[in-house]
Amino acid sequence: MEINNLALSSLAICSFMKKVGKWALMLCLLMSLVGCSQKHDHKGKTPLVEVGGKFLYQEDLQAALPLNLSADDSVLFAESYIRNWVEDALLFEKAEDNIRDGEKVKALVESYRKALVVHAYQEELVKQQLAEEIAPSEIADYYEKNKSLFVLEKPIAKGLFIKVPLQASGLADVRRWYKKNTQDAIEKLEKYSLRNAVTYDYFYDQWRPLEELEAMIPAKSWNPESNYLKQDKNVELKDTAFHYFLHIEEYLVKGEQKPLDFAQEEIKEILINLKRVDFVNRVKEDLYRQASDKNRIIYYYLNSDE
Repeated sequence: MEINNLALSSLAICSFMKKVGKWALMLCLLMSLVGCSQKHDHKGKTPLVEVGGKFLYQEDLQAALPLNLSADDSVLFAESYIRNWVEDALLFEKAEDNIRDGEKVKALVESYRKALVVHAYQEELVKQQLAEEIAPSEIADYYEKNKSLFVLEKPIAKGLFIKVPLQASGLADVRRWYKKNTQDAIEKLEKYSLRNAVTYDYFYDQWRPLEELEAMIPAKSWNPESNYLKQDKNVELKDTAFHYFLHIEEYLVKGEQKPLDFAQEEIKEILINLKRVDFVNRVKEDLYRQASDKNRIIYYYLNSDE
């Protein structure tokens, strides 16, 4: 049974409160007494802990909770997260009380903030503009000149996968269709899948790592690292609940050349990084020229009479 993150985090919080027992009750009473005299607008959020006027909210814990944790692991995560938050809040409070040169710290914070904002803006520009400047022909040219860089670390394949319940009708037809890369067979299989399949995955048009396919098939039923698929490109397996049909149309093993269509995103990132510095410098020069043309830059030292 799957439990969503909201339910898990709520369960984790409840379990955490049970563990701290009477101290949790005393904490709740104290917080309610304080709340009578000091109202705080939590903007609809649910406070879990307060330290020096700073609050940790249940919503923050829910957002931080990793996916697919068990109930017990969620409790452990919640305990650790809350404890770390409290310790960090106390340490920050102590640091603020003892750092004398507050202006220097503010200047550093502002410097870091500017650097972060500029970096985020540059990354957005690179993603929006520089990425569009990388032409397919440039990617192909780089691939041809640097083929030795693009060697498969894991086997990849193109093909088709379908998973159907054990008692599904028409299995004899599926056994015929899934082995054929013809328009007629694929259309029939797609129509069949709409009514019967739990999973239907068509990937004749894109390379997939074999480890992704391995995850779809019962564990230890086959070894994608072996040369099994070189001899038999049609795999049919079953367990207590499902039939699994996998057809491999094309197959490349570890150590072979990466196809261009499989390597193109990797090459695009390489080309973007090679051009990043020049691109950012061009942006800076353009901004400077535009600001100069509009007289937005004032050099006071040039106007000084001294």
